[in-house]
Amino acid sequence: MAKLTVGQQNSEAIEIYYEDHGTGRPIVLIHGYPLNGHSWEKQERVLLEAGYRVITYDRRGFGRSSQPTVGYDYDTFAADLKALIDHLQLEDVVLAGFSMGTGEVTRYLGTYGSAKVRKAVLLGAIPPFLLKTDDNPDGVDRSVFDGIKAAVVKDRPAYFKDFLDNFYNTDTYAGTRISDQAWRNSFNVACAASAYAAHACVDTWLTDFREDLPKIDVPVLLVHGDADRILPYQATAARLPALIRDLEVVTVEGGPHNIAWTHPDEVNTALLDFLRR
Repeated sequence: MAKLTVGQQNSEAIEIYYEDHGTGRPIVLIHGYPLNGHSWEKQERVLLEAGYRVITYDRRGFGRSSQPTVGYDYDTFAADLKALIDHLQLEDVVLAGFSMGTGEVTRYLGTYGSAKVRKAVLLGAIPPFLLKTDDNPDGVDRSVFDGIKAAVVKDRPAYFKDFLDNFYNTDTYAGTRISDQAWRNSFNVACAASAYAAHACVDTWLTDFREDLPKIDVPVLLVHGDADRILPYQATAARLPALIRDLEVVTVEGGPHNIAWTHPDEVNTALLDFLRR
């Protein structure tokens, strides 16, 4: 197993687990909450067949990475990504994030720039800013996020059950685009993640990316489902064309949050077309 040390907590190193397959232009796939790098399996296979080098990794607190109780903020997440890019000496790389992973892509480009980055991909985007404030009146009340944190603390598995039902829109797609077995796998992966991270990551969803987005100076592909219940389209994707200068938008009709799994044909076609240009 390939692991990279990105920090230290007390007597233990904080390690990021990653996988590095294939050859050609590199693309780094950054997973969403509460999954891991293997959640990209329907994209990784297609990308490898198309001749790309595919790197996946598990965010700290998730998958096979360390489960510390520090570093759950986007500055640290972006620093972890930078450490991986530097370690692998990646150049001309494509950064692709899903859900929480779109925050890493955005903060990385806003902080470190695009010297090593060719393009970026956002699936089920969390930017620009979810929290309702005086200058963001269309955001979500903080009480909603407080309620989520309380639900995680009270009964984390029960929270994940409800979350994943809305992650996949199971009332619409169970048995067709999401099998019971695939749903159960996501549930098992979620429950195996750090209980601390499951709670701490909720605060990161309130990160304000509005200053990062105008700094992005590479072409960006945005793919978002218009039936997304986790990160609703109007609160996220619909606002990004005004904030990213070179943006291509692909809206997946009827798509839930995890379109990478439920609508892989649409996602993979858009992804490959964007990468080839």
